[in-house]
Amino acid sequence: MSPAELFSLPFMQRALLAALFTGVAAPAVGTYLVQRRLALMGDGIGHVAVTGVAIGLLTGWSPTWTAVVVATLGAVAIELIRERGHTNGDVALALLFYGGLAGGVLVTGLGNQSAAKLQQYLFGSITTISAGDVVVTLVLAAIVIGVCVGLSPQLFAVAQDPEFARVAGLRVRGYNLLVAVLAAVSVTVAMRTVGLLLVSALMVVPVATSQQLSRSFRTTLGAAMLLGALASVGGLVIAAFASYRATVAPGPTIVLLSLLGFLVTWPVGVWLRHRARLRTPFADEPLGHEVSHDHGPHRHAHGPDCGHVAVPHDDHVDYVHDGHRHAPHDTHYDEH
Repeated sequence: MSPAELFSLPFMQRALLAALFTGVAAPAVGTYLVQRRLALMGDGIGHVAVTGVAIGLLTGWSPTWTAVVVATLGAVAIELIRERGHTNGDVALALLFYGGLAGGVLVTGLGNQSAAKLQQYLFGSITTISAGDVVVTLVLAAIVIGVCVGLSPQLFAVAQDPEFARVAGLRVRGYNLLVAVLAAVSVTVAMRTVGLLLVSALMVVPVATSQQLSRSFRTTLGAAMLLGALASVGGLVIAAFASYRATVAPGPTIVLLSLLGFLVTWPVGVWLRHRARLRTPFADEPLGHEVSHDHGPHRHAHGPDCGHVAVPHDDHVDYVHDGHRHAPHDTHYDEH
């Protein structure tokens, strides 16, 4: 089949739209997770979302919407546990992750659903996506992209330096919870594309790749979204053509293509960082002989002709110089 004939098929057109929007939305929120050193949070939310999918299959509701609700609750719980910073917080998170996965498999069995039905959400099945699922995917992805780009200054400030953001008047907890909810929505958006067990790779790998080539946050965010879209669409196309000779799933192909992009750009990133270090000037060395007043009394006498410049003392700190204490608010100059 020629490319024109393949892309004219309705299911392929739906898959391409879903892959494009998923590839843009997942790295958008993944950029903030990487900035906060929570790269594996998407993986944990994916485990919890399995229970949401199973509830949808059991009740007959849309698995996408039930997964959104359960994943959002799980993401909020993960963020609250992480924020409290208890010593047993990692154990609580592990219980939440594995409990979500085990609960999903159990509920699926209770609903007399086959394991193959659940596997479509675990590893992705983008070629079977319906028109209704495409609409839901586009709407949720558009919301994620709009928030991540529109609130990028606030979200970056909270992710980069929470204490500074708090002093600046930003609601740090609120923005952290917002990122957690966006991550939950991104996971459910991408579960039909790459699957719940592989979604974290699509959220993290394009960001890591863009970091190899860029130094600013805005450039990293834009490049990650572009790389995610290219990997999603490219992986889908490669899997579609390869399926004529073997059974090739689009989800793993998308992830492997993302990893290939990282491996290609990693040597370039190493070279760019090496050049940046070479261009960095050496630290300025003090010229001449300067006397520090932080090391106790001087070992030589000072006179009007000794050649040292006058050293001002801060008027808010007590200084001990030559055995004499200078009181605060008393600006003193030594004629060296």
